[in-house]
Amino acid sequence: MKTTPLSAADGSPRPAASPLAPAGGSGRASPGRAGTSPPPGRPRPPRRGRAGGRRPGNRARAWATRAPLLPALVFLIVVTQLPFLGTLVISLFDWNSLYPDAREFAGFGNYSTVLGDERLRSSVITTILLTATVVLVTLLLGLVLALLLDRRFRGRGLVRTLLITPFLLVPVAAALLWKHVLYNPEYGLFNGLLGLVGGPQPDWISEYPLAAVEAALIWQWTPFMMLILLAGLQSRPLDVVEAARIDGASDWQIFRHLTLPHLRRYLELGALLGSIYIVQHFDAVFTITGGALDTANLPFTIYQTFYQAHEYGLASAAGVLVVIGTIILATFALRVVSSLFTEEVTRG
Repeated sequence: MKTTPLSAADGSPRPAASPLAPAGGSGRASPGRAGTSPPPGRPRPPRRGRAGGRRPGNRARAWATRAPLLPALVFLIVVTQLPFLGTLVISLFDWNSLYPDAREFAGFGNYSTVLGDERLRSSVITTILLTATVVLVTLLLGLVLALLLDRRFRGRGLVRTLLITPFLLVPVAAALLWKHVLYNPEYGLFNGLLGLVGGPQPDWISEYPLAAVEAALIWQWTPFMMLILLAGLQSRPLDVVEAARIDGASDWQIFRHLTLPHLRRYLELGALLGSIYIVQHFDAVFTITGGALDTANLPFTIYQTFYQAHEYGLASAAGVLVVIGTIILATFALRVVSSLFTEEVTRG
């Protein structure tokens, strides 16, 4: 049975305290306690926009962080940008070193000459064919090798090292290797193997000049594509692949619906970087064919225009156009790299 508390004075019952009433006996709500509205706070200070200045301490800290990069930035500007500006200035002059007194300002005339020159247009076509063939074949071979190296087998590390070796060779050394050790019609390895089975003895460089250059470049650049695609394969979500195997998906279905879409960005990156490198490649053409037999690409044609014809203005204009095209390709490559990093961070 409940007992009613009595008052201390007359012994009459007093009402029980409400559970919602504040402790301490008073029915008035005291400020700052639970169940009461808080007093109005001070107004917030206005937010500073992005355009607002930083504190002096933050500004000094930011400069202290960037200061170690300034020497490298200055060195990069001196080594790359100043020569490019010099090339840009020279491209505006009709300048042949054999006739130094006849030098005059030509404006954009050299650029119109470059775009209308039959020899330069032929070198552009050769460059496109060379780049497209090498990039496509190296991507396919690199994908096959990456899929093989993605599997576990004994000696995988040794095989990977041996496959990377061609990419580590100096380009001129690799071109000389193909020219003398493989292509030579008298003592080359290809004709030696064909002679063992009674096959023909072709002069590889004379009969297949562009293919000879392409084969040397494919051999050297396939490891580069393999490394990019192998990195993409090893970043796949393995739980999704295992779930597909449990659901009964075949290897071809996993490759078509999971692996290939995942490698799309890596394939784009390899194609863009390979295009940048092959467009600027000079060593194989110069060493294997000497630019003869319709194998002169843009870098070799610029070399001939500058060092053999001594047409400094035309060569500089052609070089500026090549740099502009390379910058466009590099911009797309950087966007692909940025998207890859964004996807990795989101996945993590």
